[in-house]
Amino acid sequence: MGSTIRSAVGLGVIAFFLATIPGEVWTVLLIANLRTNPNIPWCVAAMGLLLWAMWRYLDGDGPPRSTSEARHRLLRAVPVSLPVFVRAVIGGLLGLAALAGFWIVLLQLVRLPARVLPDFSKYPLITVTSVLLTSCLVSSVPEETAFRGYFQNFLERKVPATIAIIISSVVMAPAHCLTQGFVWPVVLFYFLVDSMLGVIANLTKSILPGIAVHFIGLLVFFTLIWPEDATRILGREAVATRWLWIHVAQIVICGILALIIFSRLRATRQWPAQPA
Repeated sequence: MGSTIRSAVGLGVIAFFLATIPGEVWTVLLIANLRTNPNIPWCVAAMGLLLWAMWRYLDGDGPPRSTSEARHRLLRAVPVSLPVFVRAVIGGLLGLAALAGFWIVLLQLVRLPARVLPDFSKYPLITVTSVLLTSCLVSSVPEETAFRGYFQNFLERKVPATIAIIISSVVMAPAHCLTQGFVWPVVLFYFLVDSMLGVIANLTKSILPGIAVHFIGLLVFFTLIWPEDATRILGREAVATRWLWIHVAQIVICGILALIIFSRLRATRQWPAQPA
């Protein structure tokens, strides 16, 4: 028992750094790129190579060879059947729609520090587009590999899946709070997001559907949700508007539909093919 706890703690620390360090590296590369030659987004290619190397190593490539098989199993980046993948992604997107509504309602009822997004209006379209897509990859791929892959996968072998998902989501919370703020609405929102992604990984036994959902969710929030946060009506004025109640309906309807799809996915239990 003691060795299991030590292993879990050690793996949790490793997962935390695997999920956060790529974002710090990306920030440094992006700033350097924008200061030197913003017309050529070389930071995208550099970060892409780093993510590819990270993925390959975590999937078992590279030394030491004695840990290759363990790394490959822990990552669980295994293919799933098309019906399972589509069902998991649709359920995840419905869950994201519910959570987007939850974020908007939460922001209108609880005053939070405004999220300041970088101003890319003075940069070329190709730079803005490639940087946006890479930012979504940098935030989704490392987190899914580190937490829904390595950490949660390890925990699921030791404790019930529900406990594994909760622990993984709690351990990930400080990483979100470092950039979003240590306030309870932010903690609650990201706990729900991470728990949903954890459910997808558990039901499909693969991180691939979760990466797709995570990437699309970030793209939606970067382009449609967060840019509007500073202009949202707050408090009693918000309650008096129809839009707040439309978003409440969005939470309920999309949340119920997501739960139905996840429950059917759990019932079918169409497991992915085992890696060779």
